[in-house]
Amino acid sequence: MATLDEITERIRGAAVSGTGLAHSLKFDLKGEGFIHIDGAAVTNADLPADLVVTISRKDLEALGKRELDPMRAIMTGRMKLSDMGLAMKLQPVIQTLFARAV
Repeated sequence: MATLDEITERIRGAAVSGTGLAHSLKFDLKGEGFIHIDGAAVTNADLPADLVVTISRKDLEALGKRELDPMRAIMTGRMKLSDMGLAMKLQPVIQTLFARAV
């Protein structure tokens, strides 16, 4: 399993290549840290975001590798979203970001 720094660097590389994410996004990794994405800026700071995704680091990696279905993760409580409507709207862009980050 990748470390928080490794995941952050992968996402930073994907964000810099241009994913078209028009909103800020934060992954709350359940006590293991944060990944905050705002355009091409990716940090581990706990900053406010338009959408907060609460998920374990292991499950975040599984989502990126398409080993975990996002809807199953939500239904089983493995992933929580601060704004379901915004998450649905951003889903294609977020999936592209994950695909480039894995």
